[in-house]
Amino acid sequence: MFYEYALTYHMPFGTFSLYPPAADRKAWEVLDETWKKDAVALGRSYLQYAYPQLSATDFLDFTITGNRVRYEEKYFARRHALDALVLAECVLNTGEFLPDIINGIFCICEESGWQLPPHNSYRRDTPQLPLPDAEEPVLDLFACETAAVLATVCYLIGEQLDGFDPVICKRIRHELETRIFQPYLSGHFWWMGNGKEPMNNWTVWCTQNVLLAVFLTETEEDFRRRVTEKACRSIDYFLAEYGEDGCCDEGALYYRHAGLCLFNALEILNAVTYGHFAGLYLETKVRNIAAYLMNVHVQDKYYVNFADCSPVPGRCSAREFLFARRTGNQEMAAFAAEDFMRGLPQTMLLPGENNLYYRLQNAFTVKEIVAYAAGVAETPAGYTDIFYPSTGLFIARDAVYFLAVKAGCNGDSHNHNDTGSFTIYKNGFPLLIDVGVESYTKKTFSPQRYEIWTMQSAYHNLPTVNGCMQKEGKTYKAVDTCTRFGEESSEIRMNLAKAYPAQAGLKYYNRRAVLVKGQEIRIEDTFGFVEAADKNADAADGAYDRKQVILSLMTYEKAVPAPQEQREGLLLKIGDKGVIYVTGGRYVETEEIPVTDQRLKTAWEHAVYRTLIEAEGTSLAVRIC
Repeated sequence: MFYEYALTYHMPFGTFSLYPPAADRKAWEVLDETWKKDAVALGRSYLQYAYPQLSATDFLDFTITGNRVRYEEKYFARRHALDALVLAECVLNTGEFLPDIINGIFCICEESGWQLPPHNSYRRDTPQLPLPDAEEPVLDLFACETAAVLATVCYLIGEQLDGFDPVICKRIRHELETRIFQPYLSGHFWWMGNGKEPMNNWTVWCTQNVLLAVFLTETEEDFRRRVTEKACRSIDYFLAEYGEDGCCDEGALYYRHAGLCLFNALEILNAVTYGHFAGLYLETKVRNIAAYLMNVHVQDKYYVNFADCSPVPGRCSAREFLFARRTGNQEMAAFAAEDFMRGLPQTMLLPGENNLYYRLQNAFTVKEIVAYAAGVAETPAGYTDIFYPSTGLFIARDAVYFLAVKAGCNGDSHNHNDTGSFTIYKNGFPLLIDVGVESYTKKTFSPQRYEIWTMQSAYHNLPTVNGCMQKEGKTYKAVDTCTRFGEESSEIRMNLAKAYPAQAGLKYYNRRAVLVKGQEIRIEDTFGFVEAADKNADAADGAYDRKQVILSLMTYEKAVPAPQEQREGLLLKIGDKGVIYVTGGRYVETEEIPVTDQRLKTAWEHAVYRTLIEAEGTSLAVRIC
């Protein structure tokens, strides 16, 4: 797709100037007044800023302790400061911010490596090296993003920096050449793809930033063509692993590093080729990728989340809005504009964003977003029910209830063992939840990943069978999945037995999840066990002596058993938000799980809870209303 377009472009490349540099005073003076005022204020908060020191022992911290947050906080603080100072200088153009900008540029240029410690390796899935080798750069997510940041700085205020001292931009160009450009064309990092290696968000995230660095700086025509062709090959490898339905198996949070980076890569390529790539905006797969975020939105700040995705992945910015506009999806554009407005004032400046180019996009799109939001007559309805066959993601909703179920397999990128798990919202409030993931550590992406509780099926809305949780890998999956959508109800059915190891002794584990519109949500499980005569040779002795199923129910508010009159089964009250009726099972316990991790705290304001229900026969039914 992309590579074919690259090969058919024969003209010289144009200048990448979607957004003007600071020297174009008329363009900057007509920007949104609130944005300009806030940008200057944020920039001034960094005057005489003491850029954090990044020592060798800071880098070693990951190898020694497994902690990656302490280094990253200092690393990203440098870039946040530089971004804010540069945009403030673009607004005022007085030179007030130049000394602090130059300090930031040189701090970053003098880092021994731009890669993060957990990415400091040259081959995929190999141990990280303790320290960076300045002579052998690693092109990871943030090395490439740092290149884009510095290239954007040169593009925006290159004239001012050259007026101060030409050596500044010269230094930036030298670092780009040695750290990014040469290794990009001469080397191979796994995310570049070769048609055999599995891709993920790294591919388009890195590729987008390499393209920004190349086309925002003065580079030779032949070099640009070689980079473009290699970049387009990588993008095609990335797209080959996406279903035609456009579903991001990494979730809404990673959509912003996958789908939106695909969009910006397309923006860059189209801009420098005078519209040659414009046809790709309307390709079915690209349009479906753009629409994904709206489809998985629940209400307000909440989104469907599975795997490492948070239920609160952040508000929309200019990128979501522009992607919708380019693909002709007016409903998605209205959704993005409204969400942007809900997120003010944070969405105005994106103060926590590392990528200066994203902030620049915001600056020149804010007026359009505000006007678009004002022109929308009512809140966009979004889609109602949808099934993504590429990942097995099922979503059904009505005016009160929202049901999401993940079928598929346990081999997704950023996988948790969560095949068959579900999340339920009522009136926009999370009832039964997917907790998400804690702050990344060395263990998160190691062979010990599934020792972490948030990764385990026992901490999702799933059964533990004969003491066995689900296993990781593509072979552990749901089978016989089918869906039905209707005005009165929508449902998904699947068999989860193959998501469990042989030791679980399952013959089948059928799950049916149905939303009865305007009434309730039902989860109906039926299961059978392999008899002793049919024992699998892989099973341990005694594996089928028990027939125990314990269902975990993860809730945001505590589920408390309550007495009920003239009704069979178990009644659980979820605070004052809803109730759960269980038939076929007995209450075991409700466990409170404190939320102390900083990453989880961004989604959950208090403890979460796990309620265990033990099946009394060969079926369990759960009704939520």
